[in-house]
Amino acid sequence: MTDLAALKVKIFADGADLQGMKAMCANPLIKGFTTNPTLMKAAGVTDYYDFARNVLAAIPDRPVSFEVLADEFDEMEWQALEIASWGRNVNVKIPVTNTRGEFSGPLVSRLAHHGVTVNVTAVFTLDQVRRIAEVLSPDVPAIVSVFAGRIADSGIDPVPLMAEAAAILRARPRAELLWASPREILNIFQADQVGCGIIAVTNDLLKKLSLIGKDQTRYSLETVKMFYNDAQAAGFWIDAPEVGKVLRARRAL
Repeated sequence: MTDLAALKVKIFADGADLQGMKAMCANPLIKGFTTNPTLMKAAGVTDYYDFARNVLAAIPDRPVSFEVLADEFDEMEWQALEIASWGRNVNVKIPVTNTRGEFSGPLVSRLAHHGVTVNVTAVFTLDQVRRIAEVLSPDVPAIVSVFAGRIADSGIDPVPLMAEAAAILRARPRAELLWASPREILNIFQADQVGCGIIAVTNDLLKKLSLIGKDQTRYSLETVKMFYNDAQAAGFWIDAPEVGKVLRARRAL
């Protein structure tokens, strides 16, 4: 499948560059936004409140995920409630565990009781998906972000895992499975085929959407021309054998 219009999976833009987020907001294909502290640090964000305020002013009509910053669950809870108060379109990212590996399930359950739309992030295993599904409210929307790209980086095919994760979450129809950390445009179609509700894609990858459906013969020719033109621009050349012998002989004199 290479037809974007036929996709059921929603494409969220993943990043923390405000100008890039604004540009993606103008694209009707983009149905929401995600960010995280690592992306914000890389983008040079220094004031979380100011960043969030500017993002929500620019993107008032689509869901945006902001992450808690604490490691203790009581602090995560009040931070989550504060973040949720920033706007009706705000989703709150809660890591699946804290840095000690303690499961965030009880916190997720409490936040759902408060009506907070939680995005449970940094999920890698089916056991984690099962445990999350058990604590999600059947009445409150939620997102479960499984890091399929990082799973693939470790040598594991994420496609069957994501298909199983989607099957597990069918018991929670208001929860959406999010394919996180995609590595290529193909992942969008894989996420759609296995039943993910969302895929979060970085701006660098989103720039490649124009390649979808591209004629491969034409793409081949463009690649050949690129290699040739770059060789010319760099001044690269290989002399014919006879010319090479003459040049080497001259250098030896």
